[in-house]
Amino acid sequence: RTHWSIENNLHWQLDVTFREDNTRKTNNAAQNVSVMCKMALSLLKKDTKKASMVAKRKIAGWDEEYLAGLLKTENF
Repeated sequence: RTHWSIENNLHWQLDVTFREDNTRKTNNAAQNVSVMCKMALSLLKKDTKKASMVAKRKIAGWDEEYLAGLLKTENF
């Protein structure tokens, strides 16, 4: 049962942060976007800024310096 909670938490976080359930993708697009969302979520989780995941995602879209800080090679 603990493995289900980990799985459910990941899907819940992806749905809340990226609204994955509200998107319609076909063919390989669904898998490709899912991988990108998981990578982005991983980067956002590593950030120490005090903000929600949704807020961090918005800030990254607005502030190029913040985005560059998220994408530094040290994060990988």
